[in-house]
Amino acid sequence: MMPSTQDWINNPLTVIQGMFANSQNIPNSGWEAKVVDFFKDHLKKDNAHTWVPSLNDVPLHYLKPNSLVKFRCFIQDMYDPEFYMGVYETVDPSTKAKVLQCGKYKDVTECGVDFNSRNTVTAERQTFYCVPIPGENPWVKESYAGLSQVRVVPSTSYAPTRQKRSYEEEEDLNVLKQREPPTGPPSNTEQHRNGDSKRQETEAPSSHMASASHLDLNFPLPGEKGPSCLVKVYEDWDRYKLNDIVEVYGILSVNPALSAFDHNKDTTSSLLDPAEFMEMAEEQRVHSPPTSLVPRLHMLYAKQLSNNNPLLPSATLENDSSFLSTTLSEMASVKAELHTYLTHVLLGDTLAAEYLILHLISSVYTRRDVLPLGKFTLNLSGCPIVASYTERLYQIIQQLVPSSYYLGMSLQNMNQLRLVPKKDYVGNRLLSGVLQLSKNTDLFLDETQLEQGQLDTAGVRNITALGNVISWQKVEYDFNYHQMEFPCNINVLITSEGRSLLPADCHINLQSQVNQSHMEEYISSINMPVHVSSQLNKFRIYLSLVRLLDYSISDDVTKSVEDDFVDMRKDDPQSISAEDLHRMLIVARLLSLSLGQTSLSIDSWKRVKQMEMQRRSRIEQLKCFNGNEQ
Repeated sequence: MMPSTQDWINNPLTVIQGMFANSQNIPNSGWEAKVVDFFKDHLKKDNAHTWVPSLNDVPLHYLKPNSLVKFRCFIQDMYDPEFYMGVYETVDPSTKAKVLQCGKYKDVTECGVDFNSRNTVTAERQTFYCVPIPGENPWVKESYAGLSQVRVVPSTSYAPTRQKRSYEEEEDLNVLKQREPPTGPPSNTEQHRNGDSKRQETEAPSSHMASASHLDLNFPLPGEKGPSCLVKVYEDWDRYKLNDIVEVYGILSVNPALSAFDHNKDTTSSLLDPAEFMEMAEEQRVHSPPTSLVPRLHMLYAKQLSNNNPLLPSATLENDSSFLSTTLSEMASVKAELHTYLTHVLLGDTLAAEYLILHLISSVYTRRDVLPLGKFTLNLSGCPIVASYTERLYQIIQQLVPSSYYLGMSLQNMNQLRLVPKKDYVGNRLLSGVLQLSKNTDLFLDETQLEQGQLDTAGVRNITALGNVISWQKVEYDFNYHQMEFPCNINVLITSEGRSLLPADCHINLQSQVNQSHMEEYISSINMPVHVSSQLNKFRIYLSLVRLLDYSISDDVTKSVEDDFVDMRKDDPQSISAEDLHRMLIVARLLSLSLGQTSLSIDSWKRVKQMEMQRRSRIEQLKCFNGNEQ
């Protein structure tokens, strides 16, 4: 008899123990693979994955211990492998009967373990420290929560039903309420935290300042909220990498015995050097946080996510050709609508709106030696400093992309924030930094926040780190005695008054069509068309889907481009360089994809030349005022 939905979600360990017990008399039964297949198959049936409660949406105290839960998360750190009792034998104290037990997917063994049993099997598992996806925007969290069919109840259990969850209680754990220096604008996040989308959240402590707390949740971004989790991985852990985003399905473990060792049990301290004991104690404290803050999750199955846009089908695009073909046919019209809206946001500048769209759909698609191909960092200069314009612009982008972060480049932020992750050898963990971000996160750098003052050593390192992300799409993590390069794929938009002090793939100066006397009133009136949610969702699907398309250039078009380049250099060799041609080819690729075209046409190439001529003309005009502008 197959287990019911209540059984395999509410009591997965019972199902696993049953499959383990049935396999004992069958040589080479492969029961472990059968367990994984069982849960994978059941999750695929009739949208059963929507019945599984999520740690992202449901407060931890509403979840039943040892039940099946899921967690959409970011791998922030990877700890050393650990050993556990994979199989062990228990003895009934009254009957002396011996029973083989499965120790997999558990932290704590049953009572009555026979430690002298020859049937004990020691196994190995890996531990990942996982946090919510850094910078994941409120509309994404709400959309995922809206897909859930779990109804939580105010107890230690839950009921999988076909109703949306509904609860009104939120608990504040009051964990280390230290505040960061302000890094960004007052986000519109709070106005999204009501109704069905209420979530249990834990504030990120001050994890990026020079004196990081040892009890913090180690979120990469200041002010982040949500659960963190120690994920125990049993198979194929080599396929996961640091900074991957995954959706984990596993068994929830919140046994208080898993917290850091009892401080009264200090008998070992007399056997160790005091400094060595303190280091061991610190590592133990870091790796065994309270389960009320950092639950354990024993992975049964995990999906590696190429993106975290809940509006895209969970199936691969190849398997959902109807969705792809329908969306492709609408891309040109959706782009036209988005261009009209962004023109309004960018003070009537149609050219800047075009380049902003190209920036928003850009992504590193491959690397040639050390050169990342596909990146398109945009410097938008000429931004007004009135009415918090850049902050308003960020809030608009926040409504369009799944993950983003606003970094005001004030002197305080540059000197005090930790942008680059750093290895803590005492606690044996990786201290997170602002630049530890998932693929395709939009990083909004606001240079209008710059002020006079002196960058200290940390500030200079931070500026260098930002330059490395922009130029090479890499972050050099600090391992004290050496630096270790980690590739990244971060979309960087720089807003500034004059040309940015940071490098950029493309610089466009904003030409406002708004009368200066009406500027503040105009900026204050800029809003997202939230009343037309279907249009907003079209924009969101469009921006994510374009990044997934393939692209090519035919031999004929390649020859036309080469001929054009030769012709342009004939009259004035200084008029266009190889670097300019490279940028034009990037723009051509993005422009084609933005229209849903997977290959470059002659018409699109002509449009690129026209756009680049207009953009460079603006830069030439700026040279009249600033000789260094390019």
